[in-house]
Amino acid sequence: MSGVETHGETYDAVIVGAGVAGAMVAKRLSKAGMRVLLLEAGPGSTHKFDDYTDHVEQFYAAARKGPESAWTPAVGAPQPDTGDIKANNGYFIQRGPHMYGSSYTRVLGGSTLHWLGVSLRMLPEDFQMRSRHGVARDWPIGYEALRPYYEQAEHEMGVSADRAEQDYLGLTSSDGYDYPMKRIPPSYSDRFLSSAVDGMGFKMSDESFTLKIRTYPAARNSMPRNGYRPVGAVDVQDDGAVSDTYLGERCEGNTSCTPICPVQAKYNAGKSLAQADRRKLTILSQAVASKVLVDASSGEVQGIEYLRYDDAGSPNATRELARGKAYILAAHAIENAKLMLASSIGGDHVGRTLMDHPTIYAWGLAPKNIGAFRGPQSSSGLEELRGGKFRAKHAAFRFDVGNDGWRSSTGAPDSTVNEAVLKQNLHGEALRDYLQATLTRQVRFSLAVEQLPDPDNRISIDPQYRDPLGNPRPVIDYRVDDYTLAGMEQAFRAAQAVFAKAGIKDCSDPARGNWFPTADYNGQTFHYHGMGHFAGTHAMGYDPSTSVIDSDQRCWGHKNLFMVGSGSFPTLGTSNPTLTLAALALRTADTLIATYGKGH
Repeated sequence: MSGVETHGETYDAVIVGAGVAGAMVAKRLSKAGMRVLLLEAGPGSTHKFDDYTDHVEQFYAAARKGPESAWTPAVGAPQPDTGDIKANNGYFIQRGPHMYGSSYTRVLGGSTLHWLGVSLRMLPEDFQMRSRHGVARDWPIGYEALRPYYEQAEHEMGVSADRAEQDYLGLTSSDGYDYPMKRIPPSYSDRFLSSAVDGMGFKMSDESFTLKIRTYPAARNSMPRNGYRPVGAVDVQDDGAVSDTYLGERCEGNTSCTPICPVQAKYNAGKSLAQADRRKLTILSQAVASKVLVDASSGEVQGIEYLRYDDAGSPNATRELARGKAYILAAHAIENAKLMLASSIGGDHVGRTLMDHPTIYAWGLAPKNIGAFRGPQSSSGLEELRGGKFRAKHAAFRFDVGNDGWRSSTGAPDSTVNEAVLKQNLHGEALRDYLQATLTRQVRFSLAVEQLPDPDNRISIDPQYRDPLGNPRPVIDYRVDDYTLAGMEQAFRAAQAVFAKAGIKDCSDPARGNWFPTADYNGQTFHYHGMGHFAGTHAMGYDPSTSVIDSDQRCWGHKNLFMVGSGSFPTLGTSNPTLTLAALALRTADTLIATYGKGH
């Protein structure tokens, strides 16, 4: 590597990471006239539609179609892979006692390139876990402070939902507000479950609940409201010009939301970047931030060192320096914390209280054909058990209702065919009849369970573990505690009750999920995986004695350094984190404009 070279001018803002948080901040700052440099560790192979299509073809050709199968990492920007987790031979150094079962993608657009699109708000009670339930801690801001930014984020991401269906457990919106697009139509299996389950009673920890299958807010394009124009596929040329591809302006019902939407009807962060003021925004891909430089006397950040590589297949890189007035770390909950630890700043709380949604499956056979394996992988859920007084004793949880049969839980349809041929010796017409009668009736629930912030669950670094560029690899200490395991127990009981009410034969078999990590509780072994919902590694709080950043996501002791993303969450609740981290990013962008924008 050569000596340090300074990248041109001093910018109003330097952002590390081109995922959803970095992209939204970059767009808002550039639109406000601020000069922004955006550093992305991974390749920029998604901004042109032809290059994006190459990733679609890669997915089609992959034998194992996991979340990362369309997104091969660069040598200089390695990433975790779900296939490596149980074997513990991937990017993460896992020290247990349980495996952290999630992954993310390092490429322009981040993990929004392979997320499912679920865009749930956190519940009001999620922000007040200590005050309401006597566990965990409270946020320094509440739901009402974030509500207008939830609405802005829903329009930025193009969320499809009907407000009336989302008013539950204290969720509210501004008068007259509705989502920018109508809800994604419920699948046939959603309607089957709804007809059987809606109004069903369920009792848990001396509380009674009335259950309902409802479509969830999804960042997938549907039918617009009130003149809203959906953003389709992105095609950005080298000169920054954006071409209209006429694709992706409506969801086409493809079944590969994870790991890739073939037409980009689902939101990804590249859409926000394409709408930024490209005259004010400079994007450098294949630029891996390696150190935050801080003035020892003032605590102000003076620059970001980064390693720039030209060849995604090579570890050769040059060391360069980016300078700005404000610095925003938006790399990822893991990568943000890793960078702070490598820079020896932020204090002892950096990297701690790592959270996720450990998730178990329940699956069964419906009494009739419900049209499995058609449409988006999921379009509805069961949300009533996300909140309640029981959270003083055990975790809350929510269901995703799958439209993809037993694909996630057993590897169907391939596994169903293999068992029919190899174990039942079926062939010809008998095989076809069996598959037609079986595959079409497959039902799957993903049961995502809340996890509390535990300081011993953390990411750290160790000099003996380095990636090909010499940057530290993440070392993970992780445990699924009894609070979450008790929630898993209740979640599985709820799934069985729903199956019974709908006449679904429960076929759940933990042995079929033997590639998952395991955790034991009350004599039962739970096979779980992560949902990719990383959170908590640079949590916000009331003061530096208990947190890393303040309510504006400004790092304590470093007034021009901000850390955005789900790492900022003091608690995680049960909602997928993307919408909340987007809302927080927009809120922080307004703070940055007020502090460093024109005239400041």
